[in-house]
Amino acid sequence: MGILTWLLLGLVVGVLAKFIMPGEDPGGIFVTIAIGIAGAFVGGFMGSALGLGDITGFNLMSVGLATVGAIVLLALYRMFRSGAK
Repeated sequence: MGILTWLLLGLVVGVLAKFIMPGEDPGGIFVTIAIGIAGAFVGGFMGSALGLGDITGFNLMSVGLATVGAIVLLALYRMFRSGAK
C-alpha cells in the first residue's frame, strides 16, 4: 500500500474508532489519523497472529482489523491518560 492509502485508511479507521468510542481526546484530526494508522499496524499484527489475515489494502477485512487495532490503542491511551491524573 502506498502512503496515501495508509493516510486514507488511517483517517477512516480513526474516525470509526472515535465513533465507536466517543469521548474527549486532545489532538484533533492529526491524532485521529495517527491512531488509525497505528491501529492498522496493531490490527494487522493481531490478525496475522490469530490467523484472521492482515492489512492488504482498502477492503472490508483490512478496515475491520485496523479498526479493532485502533480501538485497542484508543482504550490503552485513555487508560494511561486517566491514570496519570
